[in-house]
Amino acid sequence: MIEKILLADSGTGHTEEMLKALMEIPSIQSASVTVLHVVPPQVNADEMTAKWEEGGKFLATAIQSLKLDPNHVNAMLRQGDPKTIVCQVADEIQADLIIMGSRGLKRLESILENSVSQYVFQLSNRPMLLVKDDIYVKKLNKIMVALDASEAAKQCLKLALFLLRDVKGGQLIFAHVDAKGQETPPAVQSALTNAAEEAKKMGISYKTVTGNGKPGEQICTLAEENNVDLLMLGSPDRRPSIAKALPDLDRLLGTSLSDYVRVYAPCPVLLARTVG
Repeated sequence: MIEKILLADSGTGHTEEMLKALMEIPSIQSASVTVLHVVPPQVNADEMTAKWEEGGKFLATAIQSLKLDPNHVNAMLRQGDPKTIVCQVADEIQADLIIMGSRGLKRLESILENSVSQYVFQLSNRPMLLVKDDIYVKKLNKIMVALDASEAAKQCLKLALFLLRDVKGGQLIFAHVDAKGQETPPAVQSALTNAAEEAKKMGISYKTVTGNGKPGEQICTLAEENNVDLLMLGSPDRRPSIAKALPDLDRLLGTSLSDYVRVYAPCPVLLARTVG
């Protein structure tokens, strides 16, 4: 399910550590990796030449540090606005996963500060793995999946099973949050039961945890309480084709679960995107 990975490497944060941890997972070790570094436009040719040379050296150092199979890695240096370049390259190589750093800015702050990760999060319908600058990347043994009855959650579960299927000692945690005073709907109960059955078939250790209250807050709390290495949730792409070039205003200004978790999760967050 993950055969092509795009690492958007700006030289800051923990994205390289995240890729190293990800590539230790047996099901992903044969994936090809494109390491992208974007050089911003310069005012004159001399400055542009200097930036290209600097970018080339940065990529060479990054590739050496990652210690990947030379047959499965590609270095790519591009010029332009990082926000749009990441989206363009992801489509060009048909990436199955985009790995990006994130400063963990809140929604309005990220808009005002022109956040690259926020922009890509809004406009790409490809799975994204976001790594905040202030977290510690650990070996991926314990993965939490936020589950409900949606198609996005089902896609997320499939990806989580794919990741953990050959990981010795791995554990899958199914998390669901009910609104205060409400019981878990039958459709969600069925989804949790089916998830447990799928994990059991594949010999993956699992457990189910639940919370009550605001979904974003509860999911982040459950992730912290269970010392999770990676948090996964489905993030459906609800934008019609006519609006693909525009930010999704209900996510930018509303109360998006995935946007809340992106900011406050105590671990890396993988958003399994679906087009709907």
